[in-house]
Amino acid sequence: MKNRIVILILFIAFPVCAQQPVNKKATKEARHLLNYIYSLGDKILTGQHSYNENPAEFYDDAQKITGKYPAVWGTDLYWNNRGNPGERVVREAVKMHEKGAIVTLMWHVGRPVDNVPYSWSESVQEPVSENDWQQLFTPGSEVHRRWQAQVDTIAKTLKKLQERHIPVLWRPYHEMNGVWFWWGNRPGEDGFVKLWKMLYRRLTDHHKLNNLIWVWNANGPRDIPYDEAFAYRDFYPGPDYVDILATDVYHYDYEQKDYESLLELAAGKPIALGEVGQLPKPEILEKQPEWSWFMVWSDWLHTANTEERVKSIYDLPQSITREEVTY
Repeated sequence: MKNRIVILILFIAFPVCAQQPVNKKATKEARHLLNYIYSLGDKILTGQHSYNENPAEFYDDAQKITGKYPAVWGTDLYWNNRGNPGERVVREAVKMHEKGAIVTLMWHVGRPVDNVPYSWSESVQEPVSENDWQQLFTPGSEVHRRWQAQVDTIAKTLKKLQERHIPVLWRPYHEMNGVWFWWGNRPGEDGFVKLWKMLYRRLTDHHKLNNLIWVWNANGPRDIPYDEAFAYRDFYPGPDYVDILATDVYHYDYEQKDYESLLELAAGKPIALGEVGQLPKPEILEKQPEWSWFMVWSDWLHTANTEERVKSIYDLPQSITREEVTY
C-alpha cells in the first residue's frame, strides 16, 4: 500500500505529457516548452511577428497598444537583399528569451536552384520544374547539393540558439497547401511530405539540432482562383515528424469546419494559429478554444486591426502575455 501511495504522489507532482517530442533526443528546454503548450487547456498565448530587418519593431508596438508584451516573439530567416540575417536573429532571439518570451522562427527560403540573396517573386514564389523537384531528392545531384547547402547554413544559426539552451518553435516551409511558394501545392508522399521528412532528417540526424519543436504550418483552406489552399490532410507528414500543427488565417477566415478538420488531423497534438492578419473575435475563440497561440503578421497589427480589437483580445482572461508565461 505504501508503494502505491508513493507512485500516486509522484504522478501528481510530475504529470506525464500527453505527447513526447518527435525527436527523442530533444533538449530538456524543448521538452519543457512542449509540455507547457500541452498544459494550456483553453488558454491562448499572444504572439507577434516582426520582419528580420527590425526584429522587435511590431512586437514592441503590441506592447505600446496593450501595455503587455506578447508571449510569443517571431521572425523570419529569409535571405533577402540584406543577406543572411542569422546573427541579427540570434541576437534578438537571445534577448527575447532572456526576457521570458517564447521564440518561433520561420524560413522563407528561395529555390535551391537560385543563388542568394533570394528574390521574392522570382525565387521564393517561383515554381520549380518537375525535373528539378525530382533532382532535389537525388543525392549527388546539383539541386540536392544546393539544397543541403541552404539547410546547412540555417543549421549554423539554429545551433547558436541550441548552445544557449533556447528552444525554438520551428515552422519551416509554411503554407505548403497553398499555390504561392515553390515548395507548395505538391500533395502526397512524393510531394511536400518527402521534402519535410528530408529536412527533418538533415537537421535532426545530421546536425543534431535537438532544440527544435517541429511546427507543421499550413494555410486555411480556400477556393479563390489562382490563390487556392487545399485540404490539410494531403500535405501532412504524419505524427512521427510533427510536434504541433498550425495554420495561417487572414481576412477573418476562421472557418469552423477547417478548425475541426485540423483538430481531427492533430489527433491530440496541439494546434496553433501560426500567422493571422485580423485577430480572431472573442466569440470565435469561444467556439475554437483549442488554439495554443496566435501570432499577428508584422504590420497587419496596424493595417488590419484597430487598437480596440488588439486590446480586447489581449485583455481576455484566457490570453497569456509574456509576463504570465510560466514554463
